[in-house]
Amino acid sequence: MTDQQPPDFVPVSPKYVRVELIGWAIFFLGILVPVVLPAIISANTATLWVLWAGLAAWALFVVVVLIVVPRAIRALGYAEREDDILIRRGIMWRKITVVPYGRLQYVEVESGPIERGFGLATVRLHTASAESDAQIRGLPRADAERLRDEIAARGSAALAGL
Repeated sequence: MTDQQPPDFVPVSPKYVRVELIGWAIFFLGILVPVVLPAIISANTATLWVLWAGLAAWALFVVVVLIVVPRAIRALGYAEREDDILIRRGIMWRKITVVPYGRLQYVEVESGPIERGFGLATVRLHTASAESDAQIRGLPRADAERLRDEIAARGSAALAGL
């Protein structure tokens, strides 16, 4: 039995925490408005209790997200190996996805408006199986493009060897 060292995972950019928190802030505001407006408009005792209960639940959820999101982002990473790429994620339920280069159909780099504002991008790896498609979020744009080109070249080389 050989002793293999665990791969060195490359972490995603710390800026990705801000991207995720902005997305959550937009979501939270979308929840806050429907909870607060009806209570303010009707302004009776029964709806005020609903308002306070809703605001307490909302605040609790905000605190949980502020604690969990940075930790979840720190858990993200990838490792390039000779025949495949490993993608790591998860805090409580750790998940490592292995994508063999020979199984890749195409690799793309994409970024939404918030990611672009922070100079970040997502690398999507597409295989023949829809369930095995993987993504690496929160990479600096230049690193994402380099990784795309490297993975595509290794994928072509792996297919040529079949």
